[in-house]
Order: sequence, then structure tokens, then C-alpha cells
Amino acid sequence: MHRFSLLRNVLFAVIGYLIMHNMSSCGSTKGLILVRGPFDTAKLSVINPVEPIIRKGDILSIIVYSDNPDATKIYNQSLITTANSSVIASSGVTQGIGGTAPSAPGYQVDGDGNIVFQGLGKIYVNGLTKAALKDTLDARLGPYLQHPYYNIRFLNFKFTMMGEVAHPGIVSIPGERINILEAIALSGELTNYANRDSVFIIRENNNKREFAWMNLTKPEIMASPYFYIQQNDIIIVEPNKKKSVANDVVTARNISLALAFVSTFAVIYSIFHNP
Repeated sequence: MHRFSLLRNVLFAVIGYLIMHNMSSCGSTKGLILVRGPFDTAKLSVINPVEPIIRKGDILSIIVYSDNPDATKIYNQSLITTANSSVIASSGVTQGIGGTAPSAPGYQVDGDGNIVFQGLGKIYVNGLTKAALKDTLDARLGPYLQHPYYNIRFLNFKFTMMGEVAHPGIVSIPGERINILEAIALSGELTNYANRDSVFIIRENNNKREFAWMNLTKPEIMASPYFYIQQNDIIIVEPNKKKSVANDVVTARNISLALAFVSTFAVIYSIFHNP
């Protein structure tokens, strides 16, 4: 009876240790909240999305319309379905490998910043917005088409999320407008060790790199030119100071837990194997 009483006490001690271990890992969630504090509604209610800039390596869908559809046909790419069900545009861009055909082919911007446009040849597009590209197409197609207009989309809009997020990596989106908060949500949210006061953004613009830091706890980020993500942006969420401390604490706790189990096993062994 004495042995079982001792065993019971040891087990209660281990259970108590585990409960205290879990309770000590809990903390305040105040530092995890994004965009907190007073809002200047008059200032922040204005939405100023940044127009995406066409860059080398982008793939563009460009569909031409006009008042004379028959004449318009020669300026639109045709789809060629191959034996392996891929779809190849007349410009040479391959899409839909594996049997999924896109709704329209695309023009890839080459290393010199040009696309080879159906019926027109090379057009320099690097650094243009979609509105500027429409003006360029108007100048080139105006003599041949009546009231031409266009549907222009990015087919490979993507950004890179790194650091203290649940799912870091390259993120592709079907649209062309996404803000920093939506980008974080697509990456599975920030970890508990993310530095919410300083998120680093690298952006390529006019053949130069721009660098910016955003404080995700301040409502003023909504007025920042970096609030809306641009094509090929790199977003780095750095760890806060608590992470290194937490790593040391976790290591110490794991060692303590291991020692507790070893001690428990030794006590149990001695109880049942000693006369």
C-alpha cells in the first residue's frame, strides 16, 4: 500500500508540473493585434491603390475590341491546342500545361522590356501602367480600327512573403490589387514572434530598388504607398526580441520535462523492483 501511495504522489507531482508548464506558456495577446489605436477616418477613408507597373518577365493578357470586329481579329492572339493539351499562344508563351486551358493567351515581356504584339510586332512596355499601354496601343491601332478599346490583365501577378508568417513563399494571385493585410492573410497570418512594428518591403521600380518599413500596428499604414502590394514585391517579417528568449526558455523547459520523466521512471522502477 505504501508503494502505491508513493506512486500516486509522484504522478500527481508530474501532472502538476505539466499544468504549470502549459499555464506559463500563456501570455497577453495585446502585442499580437494589428492596426490598433485611434483612426483618422477623414484621412484614411480615401482609397489610393497604386497602379501596377509592367516589368520584365511579366505575362500580359491583351484583348483588342473595336467597332469593326472583323478587322480586330488579326490583332488578337489565337489558341493552339497541342497533343498534350497545353495551350500555346502565337507569341510563343506556353500556358495551361497539364490540361488546363486559360481563357486567353499571354504576351511575355522579354529581357529588353518588349512584347511581340499580334499584328504589330515589338512594342516596348517596360515601366508602363495599363493605362499608358492603352495609350500606346491607341497610337498604333488608331489608323486601322474604329474606336479600339482593350482588356489588359496581368497573368502572373505574384509577391514573395518571408520570415515570421505561417506559410512563407511566393504567392500568386488571380487579380492585380492586394494590400499588405490581405497578403499576410494569404500567408496564414503572422506568428506570435513576428515584429509587427517593422515589416520590411523591397520593391523594384524604374530599374531601381526601393526599401520601406511598415508599422502594422498603426492605422496610418493605409495611407502608405506601400500598403498596396506591387508585382514582385518582397515582404520580410522579421522576428521580435522575444523569439530568441523563447527559444532559450523552450530548450530549458524541454530539458526540465525530460528530467522529470526520467526521475519519475526511476522512482517507479525503484518502487517495484526493490524489496
